[in-house]
Amino acid sequence: MINTERADRPEEACGVFGIYAPGEDAARMTYFGLHALQHRGQESAGIAVADGSSVMATKDQGLVTQVFSQSTLASLDGYIAVGHTRYSAGDGSSWEAAQPHLSTIGDEIIALAHNGSLNNTNALRHQLINRGISFRSTSDSEVAAKLIGDFTRETSHMREGIRKTMELIDGAYAMVLLTPTALYAFRDPNGIRPLSIGKLSDNRGWVVASETCGLDIVGADYVRDVKPGEVIRINQAGLVHEQAVPPRGRALCIFEFVYFARPDSILDGMSVYLSRDAMGRQLCREAPVDADVVIGVPDSGVPSAIGFAHESGIPYAEGIVKNRYVGRTFIQPTQTLRQRGIRLKLNPLSAALKGKRLVVIDDSIVRGNTSKQLIQMFREVGAAEVHMRIVSPPVRWPCFYGIDTESQHQLIGASLSVREITEFLGADSLAYLSLEGLFSCCKTNNPGFCTACFSGEYPSKIPKELQQQSFCGKLEPRFWEEEFAGMSPLF
Repeated sequence: MINTERADRPEEACGVFGIYAPGEDAARMTYFGLHALQHRGQESAGIAVADGSSVMATKDQGLVTQVFSQSTLASLDGYIAVGHTRYSAGDGSSWEAAQPHLSTIGDEIIALAHNGSLNNTNALRHQLINRGISFRSTSDSEVAAKLIGDFTRETSHMREGIRKTMELIDGAYAMVLLTPTALYAFRDPNGIRPLSIGKLSDNRGWVVASETCGLDIVGADYVRDVKPGEVIRINQAGLVHEQAVPPRGRALCIFEFVYFARPDSILDGMSVYLSRDAMGRQLCREAPVDADVVIGVPDSGVPSAIGFAHESGIPYAEGIVKNRYVGRTFIQPTQTLRQRGIRLKLNPLSAALKGKRLVVIDDSIVRGNTSKQLIQMFREVGAAEVHMRIVSPPVRWPCFYGIDTESQHQLIGASLSVREITEFLGADSLAYLSLEGLFSCCKTNNPGFCTACFSGEYPSKIPKELQQQSFCGKLEPRFWEEEFAGMSPLF
């Protein structure tokens, strides 16, 4: 049974931002950095700052603009900062789960922010509890923060504490961490989640962010990405880096190109906008259609729709108006408005659609409810035909690396054939971009992607208890570390 109540989009886990900039207002710069990363999570936001001797933090549920005010930012005085904007990926929505997470090493406070999801923290949590360490949330990120603190106490070296933690935790993580005097950034050995390094002009400092759009907004020039398994430390001595754990098969989440990242970001040397434009062109070559107009579902579907239009010669038109001010909110709609469903966020432009044969370009179909409502709206305003074209393959597998598709039972692509999905949606036709076609559009500097949600090929072993909860039993997953000896099977 397909759940039609949940959003028909994979929800991002979160975005992280970090800055080391003596003489700058680090909290305010982090605020704007989080603004640029707001698309990656809208449930909570937080900033921690350090001034060389102490650490202070503010976090709460809500959007960045709801959590921080002029007075709040003014109280966060320091030249080092980490920030986080969050969407919960299975660990609940609460103040306690909001980040950055704080931990102590003796009298010293550290603050950690995490993008991704860890799969093996249950046993680690119990071990820490048995050592007398308490927790305020069920978040896997808090486990990582407490592990780093515990190992740093044992070794007296922060980088050693981070390295030992990286040896234990498994899954996807791009993390930033501050101490009273330094900023750290580190990434899982597969590089599943992105993390970029930027430098402020005139040697004013360094910035790290989930996407390069977070660097751009504060005027930092992109330098490079944090390498898989690498730890970066920035303090008064400058930037140093080391390979904390050996890298494994490269596995940048390919959904970053399809949907998650902002189009103005650069991921591993590849423009997200150009990759989406190429997806639309490739999809036109794979699945052409005779129609009058091409429209894109905002926002991620628009560059692909433009590419499809250019390749096909069919005119592109703006056929959907998006309400930019409807995000995650604590004010729930009335039942009448709830029944209007998607019109709270998207509304068809009837003057451009009436009597037309439409090619509708979208990034993905996860549960099917949004696409079904969209097609119904197009019919209501008089569209003659509606042909859906999706610039990714069918989503058939759950994600364990920070996306909220934790169960295969939620995924329409795992339960129905393309023909059956077409009938369910009420479309005149439906076609998906092939996985090979998607690869051809994402030409990064370091090839290798996680495509688990499309292919069932996972870059790391998933614990048995998660498999039992998440797989429906119709298809058998494969794990790189078992079958491919750590090498990506895709390249």
